[in-house]
Amino acid sequence: MRFELEPEVAGGLGEKTVMDNSQFPPRVSSLHYEFDGWLGDELLESFPCFIVTETLANKIKDSGLSGVEILDVIISKSSDFEELYPNTELPSFKWLKIDGDYSKDFSLNSENLLLVSKSAFDLISQFSIMNCEVREAGT
Repeated sequence: MRFELEPEVAGGLGEKTVMDNSQFPPRVSSLHYEFDGWLGDELLESFPCFIVTETLANKIKDSGLSGVEILDVIISKSSDFEELYPNTELPSFKWLKIDGDYSKDFSLNSENLLLVSKSAFDLISQFSIMNCEVREAGT
């Protein structure tokens, strides 16, 4: 069983993101995620990238799940974020770079949605993903 995940979008790609737009989906070599808001989920996205809290990243790394690289990400807050949430401290985040095919625990489907195995979903669902849309793949 596999699951399609559409995580919370809490911001967008920041100006320090390095991306090759000559292909689809664009290939990102350095990620800067700028927060505009945050509802508290530990798995977030901004096409074509996903980020997770460092705590979740460490669990994924320790679990040996396949199809993903855990990389550094530059995190910033937009002026809107600073104005609306002046006292909000963000946890540390990591880039969840998906590099697997369908046979791996993490992959992307033909619509570039995050596709995860049951093992990966069981691990992720132990964390806050209340604003993530979850469907069984193929439904």
